[in-house]
Amino acid sequence: MSNKKRIVIALGGNALGNTLPEQMAAVTNTAKPIADLIEDGHEVIIVHGNGPQVGMINNAMAELYRVDKTYTPTPLSVCGAMSQAYIGYDLQNAISYELTKRGIRKPVCTLVTQVRVDGNDPAFENPTKPIGKFLSKEEAEELAAKTGDIYKEDAGRGYRRYVASPKPVEIIEAPSVEALVNAGQVVITCGGGGIPVVYEDGRLDGTGAVIDKDFASCLLAEELNADMLIILTAVEKVAINFRKENEEWLSELTPNKAKQYIAEGQFAPGSMLPKVEAAVKFAQSKIGREALITLLEKAQDGINGLTGTRVHL
Repeated sequence: MSNKKRIVIALGGNALGNTLPEQMAAVTNTAKPIADLIEDGHEVIIVHGNGPQVGMINNAMAELYRVDKTYTPTPLSVCGAMSQAYIGYDLQNAISYELTKRGIRKPVCTLVTQVRVDGNDPAFENPTKPIGKFLSKEEAEELAAKTGDIYKEDAGRGYRRYVASPKPVEIIEAPSVEALVNAGQVVITCGGGGIPVVYEDGRLDGTGAVIDKDFASCLLAEELNADMLIILTAVEKVAINFRKENEEWLSELTPNKAKQYIAEGQFAPGSMLPKVEAAVKFAQSKIGREALITLLEKAQDGINGLTGTRVHL
């Protein structure tokens, strides 16, 4: 088709559920709008979150250590790799099944993906992301002494581990993703923002951090020379004055206007703010690139200009 696009899709957590049964049900619904885009002839690359899933894995591994002190605590980077594989397993099977029902024979694969971060990123000096279960002060101190991780009191409910959220610098497996896409495959990659790695003595080592999936999606879209970045979330459009009497839903947004709204504090940190920032970064990275923020089920309409917030120069 003449308007075929290469599209990177960033799936929000609501597309995956919070438990194993919820995920199995959620991916069935998630697969349908993704299959719509593939059926329209677009090249589709999928990035997803992993918050609940990596937390579940991390808690399970921490419980093993609690009951058996001979067990070695599992690094967060390894928990992230586990979550990429098991989310990808469910997601690729659901998409494959949906495509098969439509008579479309197209391979779908999951690629365990490393994302390089800068070991000197200021984020490492101030870890802000709490992960894992709540612990007593004694348990937290014991784990901190054994692992060197940082534990802080959180919301008066106990102690949790805190990790940094550095910006992504390089998608290590980007050439592999591109080769698979060029070969006609649908690729699921950079799950949870990717496994954070740093270069140490000429090799890649995992680091205890969490990369924002929207920023990872933006970098991936740039490295793959994608036409469009679609960031899917829980609302149909971006709003200013959200949930106020003068609330305004935005259909179009230029990078300059978005930066003005960001400076005004219009977008919530950890929620809409990174989505808008990633959309702006991609849209201004090259003439002709466009980002779209909308609901999963509205993605096809958004591409056709019928809804969503379009971010472009």
